[in-house]
Amino acid sequence: MIWHRESNHRKMPWRGEKDPYRIWLSEIILQQTRVEQGWGYYERFVQQFPNIRSLASASEQTVLKCWEGLGYYSRCRNLIHTARYIAHERNGTFPSTYDEILQLKGVGPYTAAAIASFAFNLPHAVLDGNVFRVLARYHGADTPIDRPDGKRFFQQLAQLTLDPNKPGDYNQAMMDFGATVCKPQSPACPSCPLRSTCVAFWEKKVGTLPVKSPSKKKRIRWFYYLVPEWKGKIPVRQRVGSDVWEGLWEPPLLESHKLLRFHVLQKQMVRLYPAAWPRSKSKYVISKHKQTLSHQYIEGCFLRCRLDQRPAWGPAFKWVSKRQISQLPFPKMILVQWKQAALNG
Repeated sequence: MIWHRESNHRKMPWRGEKDPYRIWLSEIILQQTRVEQGWGYYERFVQQFPNIRSLASASEQTVLKCWEGLGYYSRCRNLIHTARYIAHERNGTFPSTYDEILQLKGVGPYTAAAIASFAFNLPHAVLDGNVFRVLARYHGADTPIDRPDGKRFFQQLAQLTLDPNKPGDYNQAMMDFGATVCKPQSPACPSCPLRSTCVAFWEKKVGTLPVKSPSKKKRIRWFYYLVPEWKGKIPVRQRVGSDVWEGLWEPPLLESHKLLRFHVLQKQMVRLYPAAWPRSKSKYVISKHKQTLSHQYIEGCFLRCRLDQRPAWGPAFKWVSKRQISQLPFPKMILVQWKQAALNG
């Protein structure tokens, strides 16, 4: 696109990158993440894991700690799995065809197309939120972009408009155009070089395109965390299973499907974590935090207190010092609580 060649592009650390490892890393980090947020994470990952073998040889906890706060932790676990697969099963060689790249865990059609076009100059069109928006507005297409038929329609449309000679440049130009000109809010229509042929502009549909299906109501969960301190140490355990934040750490938790009054919460906590309540007259310090995930909304309540003796809760819990806490990966909501507690003493 002429518009893009005239230096109308965003300056990012992965701009012009041809190393498939670094392109893959940036794309995984940027899945469901704004560029401004992912920028620093990308630079830290490249510094700590400069190639796929270094990432593959790192422990899961080390990689999760580097990812800490970025959210959607399944992306990180897929990142580790794929790095080890390429390092061990492919002798460190990144696959070089679209179909092979698409087979990698955690890689979908968009990411595969991005790697294939940027690293190997293969003619595969990317289709992210920016490209969806540009295509929908320019062509006046009102097919919902989040339905299977809509995705197929826009993928075909993107492929038809792709420049097969310079697919990487074209894909980057489309994404940059959607991010800087054809923006979700307050698009720069008056100065847009495509305005004269944009259907949405002339039919006054810019504000209604692209179309999405009605969103589902988010599930609400209440996480009540007990944070008892004994001789400067706090008990934490690693989350297991396929629930949110798998592999991360947390203090003792009581989950509820509803808001609990304090006396009810206390009874349930005592039953779940015997000897966790102080015998002295020390008061609880209560703080609340919220975190919104893709399909759920978590209300977190933290109850801090000091114990006279250490409870015997078995091997699931690890009593750690404040220094050790800084070395373990925690969900963002708990990180905020640790920082707040450190400030308040």
